[in-house]
Amino acid sequence: MDVPDWGTIPRMLRDQAAGHPSDIVVADGEVRLSLAELRTRAGAVARGLIALGVEPGDRVAIWGVNDLQWVLAAFGVWDAGAMVVPLSSRYKGIEAVELLRKTSASVLITGAGPDGTVFADLLSGAAGGPAPGRPVTGLPALEHVIVPEDVRRPGCLPASGLLAAGARVSRAEAEERALAVRPDDLCEIMSTSGTTGTPKGVMLEHSQVLRGYWDWSEIVTLGPGDRYPIIAPFAHGFGLNAGMLACVLRRATMMPIRAFSPDLLTELVQRRRITILAGPPTLFHRVLEEVDTTGHTLRVAICGAASVPAELVRRALDRLGLERMINAYGLMEGTVVSMTRARDPVEVIASSTGRPVPGIEVRIVDDAGREVPVGERGEILMRGYGVMRGYWDEPDKTAEVVRDGWLHTGDVGTFDAAGNLAVVDRKKELFIVNGFNVSPAEVEGLLLREGSLAQAAVVGVPDERLGEAGWAFVVPRPGRTADPDKIIAWARDNMSNYKVPRRVIVVDALPVNANGKIDKRVLRERTAE
Repeated sequence: MDVPDWGTIPRMLRDQAAGHPSDIVVADGEVRLSLAELRTRAGAVARGLIALGVEPGDRVAIWGVNDLQWVLAAFGVWDAGAMVVPLSSRYKGIEAVELLRKTSASVLITGAGPDGTVFADLLSGAAGGPAPGRPVTGLPALEHVIVPEDVRRPGCLPASGLLAAGARVSRAEAEERALAVRPDDLCEIMSTSGTTGTPKGVMLEHSQVLRGYWDWSEIVTLGPGDRYPIIAPFAHGFGLNAGMLACVLRRATMMPIRAFSPDLLTELVQRRRITILAGPPTLFHRVLEEVDTTGHTLRVAICGAASVPAELVRRALDRLGLERMINAYGLMEGTVVSMTRARDPVEVIASSTGRPVPGIEVRIVDDAGREVPVGERGEILMRGYGVMRGYWDEPDKTAEVVRDGWLHTGDVGTFDAAGNLAVVDRKKELFIVNGFNVSPAEVEGLLLREGSLAQAAVVGVPDERLGEAGWAFVVPRPGRTADPDKIIAWARDNMSNYKVPRRVIVVDALPVNANGKIDKRVLRERTAE
């Protein structure tokens, strides 16, 4: 089914609220919010922003954990014709200042962390305290900082003050603003390290995110009656677009998760009766091994990872009786690229990210730009409606990665004979052992077959004899122990000698960056220690 002719997020919200006003789309703790209520309360936020001087095309940043206020803020920003600039709840003050300065955000809506951290305090610590008429001294473009209702800070406006300011703006004026948004207007600037290493702002339009996540949710079969916990942060594309936005697109109920812990899984599966669950392979290992799934309602699992152990897929499908398990590939610069489908066999789900989604083309090319044969590795290029409109205020860096309409992803992949795409590495993460190229992702996938591991991350480390050698950081499966010597012995029996990790380090968890990806920079720093 083609995406309805909404064009923009504000029109989508209005159409959904008019046709299905009582459908519950947010369940945050004891609070339930219907589509009609979401439209009304988002409109109130938009009126407040307009009263503060926000104009179409302005940037409004949101810095908080996944909760109802984040949802209201985002839809309010879109109603006001502005762009959402998400700030990760993991950010420190300096990181937030950099993104606010880069995007010249005029308003920042803040919250507090699960540990009680007030994000506005981190900001003032990094950008200076308030000055006459300004919330902080170090960000001249930032005119207003909104803080939670129970927080009072000099120079900042409480949430009630934002809504009170909106009383000066008529509903008719706000509605005119919302309906004036065009399909090709920018709706988001998403922070990413992207394909060139340094943080940049990815520009996305209303029409492309509507289409991308309509198609994504169609394949997932997200719909009315589904209960979907959003574990990925709203500051990331998966949490914001494949979570919050997809639920409103499909009239499903989102459950924002402020801070995830393994103990929460039992509550989600048993008491909250979730039907959709998305996360890395280790999340599903925990469901299978730690949660009583008797009488569960879970029907769809979304496991977006380059490599998913086939055993895990079989166990999840057999023991949980899932309707489907989906693997997928996407990136900030290209939205949704490929997905597995419901009838795909276990081996396809485990070893690939499926076929390109409708409207997206994918090529695998060598360093000279020539397409490689089926089964051979090369860089993944994609084009179509999902390609970003560029990096914010960085046309030169945009031109480096988008050439002739093709996005050069920096990811290494292969096609099989059926057209399934496997993402096997990042170009810049390959290392050379005694003259042989080693793919960290390949070694990680092999290590997961050993049996005791839930996760593995491999990095190349300088080595006097070999030039470089692989070190593996591994997380045991719940209830299992991992013995480095036994893992290395297994690797010697099952891998080419140059792929065998020189060292295996057992850790409780792997470090992740603000986008939820394994932070290999931190692991390399650990090897230096």
